[in-house]
Amino acid sequence: MRRPVLFAYQLVTGLSDTLTGIALCAAPAFTLRMMGVRAPADALPYISYIGAFVLSVGLACLYGARILQLPSSLERIETVWFLTALTRAAVALYLLPEISIGNLQPAWLSVVVFDGTCAVIQAVGLRRGWLRDAR
Repeated sequence: MRRPVLFAYQLVTGLSDTLTGIALCAAPAFTLRMMGVRAPADALPYISYIGAFVLSVGLACLYGARILQLPSSLERIETVWFLTALTRAAVALYLLPEISIGNLQPAWLSVVVFDGTCAVIQAVGLRRGWLRDAR
């Protein structure tokens, strides 16, 4: 993977999750409405709490973009990819059965698709050494 593509990937995923996390923390009802999801009012504090986790994944991805500009960043970016892929896979694997049995609305599939796709890209990239080839 070329370094500019890797940098762009880190920025897109980082900004997406960072902004979503901030929005979930600050305005959970509005954010969920924008996602097409309805949640009871008493669930909103928990949604904000989840936003803190989404924010942390986003910041980790932005950190990955930053360390790409430093010498000897290979081990650090591999760690970022491994940990964020693990988190994203856990989210997707949790949501999918919850959606399929009706506990969560189908609108949550957008999270499954985004996180699942990122997890697969990163897992394949780690396995095939894409980060070692970034120049």
